[in-house]
Amino acid sequence: MFIEEMKKAASGYGIELSEKQLEQFNRYYELLVEWNKVMNLTAITEPHEVAVKHMIDSLTAYDASLFTEGATVIDVGTGAGFPGLPLKIFAPGIKLTLMDSLNKRVRFLQTVVDELGLQDVACVHARAEEGARNKAYREQFDIAVSRAVARLPILAEYCLPFVRRGGHFLALKGMQYQEEEQEAVKAIKVMGGSDTQTRPVKLPGLEDVRAVIDITKGMPTPKAYPRKAGTPAKNPL
Repeated sequence: MFIEEMKKAASGYGIELSEKQLEQFNRYYELLVEWNKVMNLTAITEPHEVAVKHMIDSLTAYDASLFTEGATVIDVGTGAGFPGLPLKIFAPGIKLTLMDSLNKRVRFLQTVVDELGLQDVACVHARAEEGARNKAYREQFDIAVSRAVARLPILAEYCLPFVRRGGHFLALKGMQYQEEEQEAVKAIKVMGGSDTQTRPVKLPGLEDVRAVIDITKGMPTPKAYPRKAGTPAKNPL
């Protein structure tokens, strides 16, 4: 049963979830599996794997000093809602924006938000490079998070424009995180990033090394960025 797997995974990672949070994670899991039958949300559906590799993995971004009551958070390219929705369940006081380029995924996210009774969550249909040029979103957030598959130089260009000066961009990365960090030094600087801290994380029962890369925004992002769709991948900084 998913609730049991979630409880075990949380305990293995060293956190405790309330009954209400466990119920919300469980309903989220049910909706994920149900919607996954008709659209591609995740390759992982087995309860234990979802608990560890999606839910707890998302919570590795959590830092009590950043995710404070009323903190504004944007999850860029959120897909099926990771890491944004698990972070919102765990830290209900944050104000969350979930941004994705695919409208049917946004409909799924809105369903999850409604079913779980989550407050202060906006589900936005937009590509990152367009959203970051919209005054309503540009440099408006305390925290941007992303667990997207793009390499860090590309992610930095897509995500740092959303972050206000003094805010943070948290990138959840896999085993190549050190290599990506080196690759991204220039892009981070150009986008206004001033300081990068890396926190290696270990998921319960898994051997692979992951990390959360925390980039502080020191300066505004120049108006020319982010560049139009496809450019950062073809021509990284």
